Amino acid sequence: MTLSRPLHLILMLLLAIAVAGCSSTGGRKKGGGYYKDDGPDANPPSNLDQVPDAVPRIEPYASGANRPYVVFGQRYVPDTSGQPYKQRGIASWYGKKFHGNSTSIGESYDMYAMTAAHTTLPIPSYARVTSLVNGKTIVVRVNDRGPFHSDRIMDLSYVAAYKLGIIGPGSGQVVVESIPQEEIRRLASQGAPAAPTPEPASATGSLPVMAPVASMPVALTAEPLPESTPAPGSAPVRQAPASGIGSVYLQVGAFSQPANAQSLVARINSQLSTAGAPPAQVEQSNNLYRVKIGPYPDRQSALNAVPLVSDRIGILPSIASQ
Repeated sequence: MTLSRPLHLILMLLLAIAVAGCSSTGGRKKGGGYYKDDGPDANPPSNLDQVPDAVPRIEPYASGANRPYVVFGQRYVPDTSGQPYKQRGIASWYGKKFHGNSTSIGESYDMYAMTAAHTTLPIPSYARVTSLVNGKTIVVRVNDRGPFHSDRIMDLSYVAAYKLGIIGPGSGQVVVESIPQEEIRRLASQGAPAAPTPEPASATGSLPVMAPVASMPVALTAEPLPESTPAPGSAPVRQAPASGIGSVYLQVGAFSQPANAQSLVARINSQLSTAGAPPAQVEQSNNLYRVKIGPYPDRQSALNAVPLVSDRIGILPSIASQ
């Protein structure tokens, strides 16, 4: 029996919606990088290469986001047992259409933060993602659910996909490996690495954790931007100083939005107020707002402060020399 034209159109529309569904923050067409009017901003920041990896830290799991759930008739059970997770598959990304929308954990999605969506990894948690095409490795914070396609294992933020080299093709073969809390504690006890870990030559060898939505030491070589007027009661935003001054800081965050940086500064300063540590402050460099603690008189003093700072604020800082 031939379907009437209106009924046929309705069925086609329902099929299109089902194919489009990807995560709580968006969908993507089957073979591309983004769906319909999603994609990158018209004028993305020029310094995406400098956005640091997520900083693995111990965080309590969000109760609501870790309950079993059903999407498109498929039941998913998030695993909060702490068991290791390592899987090979296809990663895709989502961008401007969902920028600012709420993620599964209730946070605002920032396409320029190193985050990702996964169907069953704990929220929040951290994962190492390695491209099987070019060997690049990144660290992301999982704060959303998706993608709900049988052929994909992770949805990356725009900047995470950019750093992994899959913005153009829209998706790529990757290995996703969870970073267990035991490893995060060990890193915190050992102190932050002195410099960014070089990218591995291939994806088959041992993959180091890159310390660092918080911090990896980044060379600040951009020209200072004009001084901005801070909001009443907020920490002042200072410009990135020229290299060679010799001051040493602990970097604990890097954000595309100044309000997020100011919020972290307020929290850190309240937690460190009785610890005798230097205050946290916001430093503006290009389109990033970096949260740093310091200055310390020398590198060793900053390294000695890492365990205390990490224990008080729950973030593993990295050394940022200027």
